[in-house]
Amino acid sequence: MTVIPVTISRLQCEHYEAPLGIGEARPRFSWRFAGESKDWSQVAYELRIARSDSPPNTFRVESSQSVLVPWPSEPLVSTESVRVEARAFGSDGTITPWVGITIEAGLLERDDWKAVPITCKEQPTDRPRKPFRVRSTFKAPESCTKARLYVTALGLYEVHINGRRIGDEYLAPGWTSYKHHLVYRTFDLSDVLIPGEENVVGAWVGEGWYAGRLAFRGGWRNNYGTRPALIAQVVVDGSVVCATGSDWTWNHGAVLNSELLNGETYDSRLAHDKWSTSTGSVGSWRPVTELPPPTAELVSSQGPPVREVDTLRPIEVITTPAGKTVLDFGQNFAGVIRIVRQPPQSSTEITFRHAEVLEHGELGVRPLRHAAATDTVICGGPLVGYQPKFTSHGFRYAEVTGWDGVGVHDIVGVVIHSAMERTGHFSCSHKMINQLHRNVVWSTISNTISIPTDCPQRDERLGWTGDIQVFAPTLNVLFDSSGFLKSWLRDVYVDQKALGGNVPVTVPDILDDFHNQRLAVWGDVAVLTPFDLYESYADTDILREQYASGKLWLEKGVVRDRTTGLWDPEQLQLSDWLAPKAPPESPGDCPTDSILVADAYLIYTTRTLGKIAQVIGENDDAARYSAEAQALTTAFYLEYVTPKGRVMSDTQTALALLLVFGIYPKSESGLLDPSEYAERFAERLGKLVEKDNWKVSTGFAGTPIILHALAKAGQLHHAYRMLQSRDCPSWLSPILLGATTIWERWDSMLADGSINPGEMTSFNHYALGSVASFLHSVVGGLSPLEPGWKRIRIQPQPGGTVTSATMSFNSPYGLVKCEWRIDRNGRNERNDHEAERLEVDIQVPPNTTAEMILPGVCETVGSGTRHYSVLWKRDLRFPPQGKEIAYGEIPSDNWDP
Repeated sequence: MTVIPVTISRLQCEHYEAPLGIGEARPRFSWRFAGESKDWSQVAYELRIARSDSPPNTFRVESSQSVLVPWPSEPLVSTESVRVEARAFGSDGTITPWVGITIEAGLLERDDWKAVPITCKEQPTDRPRKPFRVRSTFKAPESCTKARLYVTALGLYEVHINGRRIGDEYLAPGWTSYKHHLVYRTFDLSDVLIPGEENVVGAWVGEGWYAGRLAFRGGWRNNYGTRPALIAQVVVDGSVVCATGSDWTWNHGAVLNSELLNGETYDSRLAHDKWSTSTGSVGSWRPVTELPPPTAELVSSQGPPVREVDTLRPIEVITTPAGKTVLDFGQNFAGVIRIVRQPPQSSTEITFRHAEVLEHGELGVRPLRHAAATDTVICGGPLVGYQPKFTSHGFRYAEVTGWDGVGVHDIVGVVIHSAMERTGHFSCSHKMINQLHRNVVWSTISNTISIPTDCPQRDERLGWTGDIQVFAPTLNVLFDSSGFLKSWLRDVYVDQKALGGNVPVTVPDILDDFHNQRLAVWGDVAVLTPFDLYESYADTDILREQYASGKLWLEKGVVRDRTTGLWDPEQLQLSDWLAPKAPPESPGDCPTDSILVADAYLIYTTRTLGKIAQVIGENDDAARYSAEAQALTTAFYLEYVTPKGRVMSDTQTALALLLVFGIYPKSESGLLDPSEYAERFAERLGKLVEKDNWKVSTGFAGTPIILHALAKAGQLHHAYRMLQSRDCPSWLSPILLGATTIWERWDSMLADGSINPGEMTSFNHYALGSVASFLHSVVGGLSPLEPGWKRIRIQPQPGGTVTSATMSFNSPYGLVKCEWRIDRNGRNERNDHEAERLEVDIQVPPNTTAEMILPGVCETVGSGTRHYSVLWKRDLRFPPQGKEIAYGEIPSDNWDP
């Protein structure tokens, strides 16, 4: 067998997908390995840096570090381009080949910006603003070595130069806290400009998140300003040859209206594809208005831009009972439609209405609330290739009016999201669990359009902090979210400071004080999500940058009881939000004491901030927060737990929090040992799960951890039984009703085909999809033991009727993989309980080690591929059988084998 030697498969600058226009003068570098050499570790590395015309300098460092190594040379200056190469030296004497990338600094100083914001004439502020175009010309030098466009907008933009669209981004520059951070992008124009000739630069500008209507119950307009504007400059070989200013002109065009929530109106008769060329007519163009420079910091984001990542063809044309024509794309997603065939001449106006579901055969639009989600096209001009510019929708179905005979080959769905690298993949022998995982992936894609959102379809689409706080561990495996979340967390801090320490419930923050309550779980994102990122990517800078935010939350944001230091019991809390037993009209009315949930989170968050302080060298704070967490734990037990270990709020969520967060008091007279508390909590949790017929009984706080709690408690048979349950509420029940994404409610769609009557009924919410972390770490068997996956735990734990699984993760070091199957050797699955064999194949990336834990195996291994074959005894407790009790619910046997 040939062993593939170790090589560097990717060299990366910071967390950028493409290091053009970076914002760091001293960037760090990481390299991911490939190869199967056994027990290979790095003992040293070299960075070779070539700057301008100088000879390259080589820097050798004796270190095993290969993730985010420091910059060894002089700081970069604005627009400087540098060639960086890396190679690694192995403990076995091997040396990897050189691998290189070119990095280029962006505009590092504010004085580098010569452009000013430009806009059209004033438009009414109480209604949608009409998108407009701006335009200018400039002569490019005869010789052009390096040409760059630096661009951003107060609103949304799409740039064209010499008739070519620049870049492939959508909804640029994305949504940030515009009062504090404004993201700009850098584009290479070297093959776009015409040397020595007149060049034309133009751009569409739309209101977007900057000035458009956002949020629910009618929402708010003008959240950041009233006048959308473009800021752009073209730099050729170090000289600014064109910058937005008073010499530019503006005009309207074929896009008559384009709102994020309501959709777009496009008049194809007004389309003119030469408007950004030298042959374009400029007779009706008028001088622009200059605006003052923005006070926000202009930043280069490490998060990837929003892009088209897939296209979907309709799978069916449906004629509804009312005679409407509806296209079914077969998958709920976020994006827009694209016309790929010219409509018939008989069409004069075509309307596309979007929705996620059908209700009794008709388009189900009620959950959209005040979002029209409608695109209108006026015919008479070319339409092939048309798709909306400055809107997006969450939909599976599109109702088409005005296009007779529209078919599945006439239109495609364009899937968009912040184009993060896909890193985690899972599959197993259970068809419905595979569909569940696919649904989690699709909801992740749909809700990562510039920021982490709750939903992509209705009049909301906000960056709810609680949703991403519980989902981040799952997101960090499915996708490389390092740059995406790092950029978003910067806005958490600046918006938090504006509220005096309270973490807003949505970021960027556009809500009023009434909605911005001081909430545990939601506010804890300031501490827990940076730490989740650190564990996934080993980036200590994230911890340093967000440390002040975490401290501010605990010291100024949390409203405390003056006696205990726990949460003030009078403070409103959402806590286990959307627990299934909460009524549709009151989703916060959950069975678990909301203050107990808040206090459990407070203890966990305080302890975690102490760990962060330890990592970044704030040792006094580390000791203080550790002691504070223990004092809060003592107060918690006095408040909520009896001396015999009975929790006063006797629910699955309460017990799961204590087990997973490891909240136990010190062993003292009159108290049980931590192990005894854990044993009693575990036993009680198993009984409650059985009592609830293995239905999900948890909400926002409990659902992400309930299966982990059962596994940790030695109740794996209950965990798999709950995972495989078909009764509603369960993870599989929506799939039985055709779900292709994760729903906000387990019963967003009722069994009779009616939409849940609750006001909040989304069919694309990732929060409850956090169950995928159980699939990754317990079923799939992969989890990190050290930050960045430097040390890995490989411990697949088969159960239920799952007989095989494959889990892989492209970690910062390289590919980690675990593939297992139970070899039954022809035995009858249900009746033969003799020992079987568990066959496991693993792959560990170079420069890491793994703790391999299987029945009879507990060892540390290095890199390479290995095979294990061990005796396996099926868990005879599965499937657990409920006990029928007088006046109680009949035990359920409705699970999917």
